[in-house]
Amino acid sequence: MDHRVSHDLDLETARRVADKAWQSYAERFEKYSPTIDWATERLANIGFSAGGFSLGGSIELLDGAIELTMDVPFIMRPFKKRAIEIIEREMKKWIGVAKAGDL
Repeated sequence: MDHRVSHDLDLETARRVADKAWQSYAERFEKYSPTIDWATERLANIGFSAGGFSLGGSIELLDGAIELTMDVPFIMRPFKKRAIEIIEREMKKWIGVAKAGDL
């Protein structure tokens, strides 16, 4: 499932937003061992563990949006929506911070 969070930021600022949002998520949900690894300037591989399962996905910086994709085993799908909601909330929070010039 892909999920997009719209923005009107330049690429550098969008990446800082994605980093800050993931850092905030990682601090709040440390017990799930969240990871992020930027493969390219626009694409990061993300992952975390929950209930004995490893979950993976990506964050891609598009023009005008940050796209979140998650690969979730069938048994963990009930948690997918919640994880996306939390990450989206963090993204929107940091987009607001960036737009206010406080990033």
